[in-house]
Amino acid sequence: MLRLALLLVLFVVFARAFWRLVDGVLAGLGGGRDTPPRPVPMVRDPVCGTFVVPGRAVTLAGDRQPVFFCSTACRDKYRARTA
Repeated sequence: MLRLALLLVLFVVFARAFWRLVDGVLAGLGGGRDTPPRPVPMVRDPVCGTFVVPGRAVTLAGDRQPVFFCSTACRDKYRARTA
């Protein structure tokens, strides 16, 4: 009886592993269901060196293109240095 129970548990473990393998192969062939999001380009704050997402950064219109900051304090320090 114990042998039958152990064989049943072993069969369930192998069956589950087999189906996970098959599911992984099919997901790989189909391009995957859960693809990671595309990376977001980040810019570096010229004052403190922190990387920030341009959409959430504090900006200041520069000579050629905008300058991005992590906070208004860094923006103000930059203004004081360049003024």
